[in-house]
Amino acid sequence: MKADHAECKKSIEDVKGVAKKLLSINGKETPADFMRKLGNVMWNNVGMGRSKESLTEAIAKIPAIREEFWKNVKVSGTGAEFNQQLENAGRTADFIEFAELLCRDALHRNESCGGHFRVEHQYEDGEAKRDDANYSYVAAWGFKGDGAEPELHKEPLEFNLIKPAVRSYK
Repeated sequence: MKADHAECKKSIEDVKGVAKKLLSINGKETPADFMRKLGNVMWNNVGMGRSKESLTEAIAKIPAIREEFWKNVKVSGTGAEFNQQLENAGRTADFIEFAELLCRDALHRNESCGGHFRVEHQYEDGEAKRDDANYSYVAAWGFKGDGAEPELHKEPLEFNLIKPAVRSYK
């Protein structure tokens, strides 16, 4: 795609707008401060062992972090030169969005699979309880705009040579 293509121009202007906004907030907390807040929510609620309750709690806490970030982040310097703090602020904003989406996706899946364990979906012996009948698909979440719920798109998985099976960690 050429740089003078309308979509490319729009994308460049959008990025410049976000950078300008981040530089103008002039708050009191650094991007690292917000990353720690988000990290604590994710560590405590969305780790290897998670539950409906912990995921719901994280989804409830993340919007407050997002709101505070966009009101109180401090990014020093300008956008005219290489600015590591501006780059970190942009990444932090992205991580906030991704964290919420990750929580929504994990909450949507009522099973334990892969490296992530839903404590309410396990066998009596503690092994992960998969639900291949309902969750054998690749999920892609579509952005529907700021403040709007993302849209789930599914693409079924087909297993021809190897069939899914419960893993034993014993």
